[in-house]
Amino acid sequence: MEIWDLYNLNGEIIGEHKRGTPMPEEGYHLVVHVWIRNSEGKYLMTQRSANKKTFPLAWECVGGSVLQGEDSLTAALREVAEEVGIQLRPENGGKVLTQIRDFADGTRVNDINDVYLFSYDGEIPLSKASTDEVAQAAWMTRDEVIDLFQSGKIVRTIKDLSYFVENQNGMFRCPEIIQE
Repeated sequence: MEIWDLYNLNGEIIGEHKRGTPMPEEGYHLVVHVWIRNSEGKYLMTQRSANKKTFPLAWECVGGSVLQGEDSLTAALREVAEEVGIQLRPENGGKVLTQIRDFADGTRVNDINDVYLFSYDGEIPLSKASTDEVAQAAWMTRDEVIDLFQSGKIVRTIKDLSYFVENQNGMFRCPEIIQE
């Protein structure tokens, strides 16, 4: 069973939490979303396996919960290695956003979501992944990602998508594709 550090809203550890048990109202756990963009401006999207309890076969970025004793960067690198078999280098990315959520999709989640953006060019060696969480991975253009979102094929609790839609001038916020 996974054990997470439990945080207050100031980011201070106040205890521990076991995955699968109800989150206390006053405690938050740390999660990471890892967006990966290649030199062509495409984003790595992963399709959840059919055996996932929530959102089977939906598309998403790499991500997951930070384990007890980890910091979010360590967790981001671990999640990418576990889910898609890529060894990212810390100097090729960084944290771009922190979100705090009390609820997601009507369920109390109480999470602090550190969102990362990394650059990576290379193969996606799913055969080197240490979990079976990902059914497939694909590099997608901005428009393909938006189409997935608008057609309801992206995990609907991902609210940081707007930060990774780009134009020729770089990143911009695109709130019209975020549905609260």
